[in-house]
Amino acid sequence: MSSLAGGSETLETSQARRQNALSILLLFCAASAFLLRFTMSVQTMNRLVPYTTDGGPFYAKLHFGTYAIFLLLVVVLFSRPFLLHRDEIGLFKAMLFFSASMFGLVAYLFAAGHANASGFVIDAYAVASAAGLVMLGLNTDTRRRLGDVVLAMLILSAFIGIIEAVTQHRFMPYSEAELAFRPIGLSSHPLSLGGSSATAIGFVALTNWRMWLRLSAIFILFVGCAASGARTALMLASGEVLILLLFVRWPGLSPKYERQAKFVVLLFTLAGGAALVAALFAGGLLDRFGDTLFDANFMSRITIYQVFSYVSWKDIFLGMDGGDLLKIVNEKLNLPFIESAPVVIIMMFGLPAGLLFSALILWFIFRLLRGAAMPAWIGTMTYLLASLSNNALTSKTPDITMLVVLLLAYRNPLAGAPSTASGPDRNSNPRTRTP
Repeated sequence: MSSLAGGSETLETSQARRQNALSILLLFCAASAFLLRFTMSVQTMNRLVPYTTDGGPFYAKLHFGTYAIFLLLVVVLFSRPFLLHRDEIGLFKAMLFFSASMFGLVAYLFAAGHANASGFVIDAYAVASAAGLVMLGLNTDTRRRLGDVVLAMLILSAFIGIIEAVTQHRFMPYSEAELAFRPIGLSSHPLSLGGSSATAIGFVALTNWRMWLRLSAIFILFVGCAASGARTALMLASGEVLILLLFVRWPGLSPKYERQAKFVVLLFTLAGGAALVAALFAGGLLDRFGDTLFDANFMSRITIYQVFSYVSWKDIFLGMDGGDLLKIVNEKLNLPFIESAPVVIIMMFGLPAGLLFSALILWFIFRLLRGAAMPAWIGTMTYLLASLSNNALTSKTPDITMLVVLLLAYRNPLAGAPSTASGPDRNSNPRTRTP
C-alpha cells in the first residue's frame, strides 16, 4: 500500500511540474506575442511589408503580432484543458460573439467593395477579442503577470518618450511631418503615446506593486503623457489622478481616517502638481499649451465634418472607398488626414453598418467592465474620451488589444486570486466548465 501511495504522489508531482512548465511556456509565448503587437510600430512594419501603404497582398496588411496572437490562441485553447469561473463563461461567450461579428463585418466589407477597411477591423478589434480569449485560457496568476508586463512596457514607452523630448531625438522610426518635435516612445504616434500613458495610470492603481513603485510609475506615465504633446490626454490624465485619489477606497482605514488621509495627500498632490507643471513648462514639455486650445489641430477636427457636403446620400448610407474619401478630404478640405473616428466609420462602413459596429464596440467594452474595479473604469473611460479626439478607434493601433489585456489581467481582486500555477488546478469551484 505504501508503495502505491508513494507512486501516486510521484505521479502527481510529475504532473504538477509538467503543468507548471507549460504555464511558464505559455506565459512567455503570450508575453512575446503581445509585445510584438504592441511595440512594432506602423513605420517599422512598412519598412518590411506594405502594411499601410498602397498595393501589396491582403496578408501583408495584417500586423505580424496579429498572426502571432491568432496562432497563440489555437495553442492556448487546444493544448490542454482549462476551467472558467461562472462569470468567465459569459465573457468567453461574449468574446466569441464579438469575434464572429467582426469577421461577419469583414465579409460584408468585402462584398460591398470596401475591402481596404477590413484591415483595421481585424488588426484592431478581431485580434483584441483573440487576445481576450487567450487571457481567459490562462490562469489568474498568469493573467496578472501579463498585465504587469504590458504596464511595464507602457511605463518604459513613457520613459523613452521623456528622453526623446529632452534630446529631441526619436529612437523608433517616424515618417510623418510635424510642425514641432513630439516624442513617440514605443508607439506609432505622439497621440498614441499620450493616450496609452493616460490609460495606464488607472491600471497601475490595481497592481500589487509596492506603493513607492506605483507612485513612481504614475509619475513617469504622467510626465510621458505631457511630453507627448497630447493635450486632451494630459487633461484627462490630470483628472484621472484626482479621481483615483478622491474616490478609490483605501483599505485598512475607517471612513473618518480615510477622509483625513486623502485630504492631506490631496494638498501635497496639488502643491506637487503645481511645481511639476512649472517644471514641465520650463522644460518645454508643455509648449503646446502656450497657445490657445482652439488652434489648427483643433479646427481640423471640426472642419472634417464638412466632408459630408461633398458626398452623396448613397455614399453615406452604403459607404465609399477609403482612398476616394481621403482624396476628397485632401483636395476639398485641404486636410492631410482624417482625425475623426465617426467620419471614418460612417463613410467607410455606411451609416447602418457603422452604427452597428459602434454599438458592438461599446457593448464589448462595457461587457468587460462589468464587475471591474473602479480604477479599471477610470482608465477605460480615459482611453475612450481621449480616442474620440483622434482616429485611434479607426486605425491599426494596438490600443484596444492592450485595453482588453489589462481589463482581464486585473479583473479579479488580488486577495481572491488563487495561487496555483496550472490551468486546470486554479479553480476548484464545481460550477465551472471546460469549453
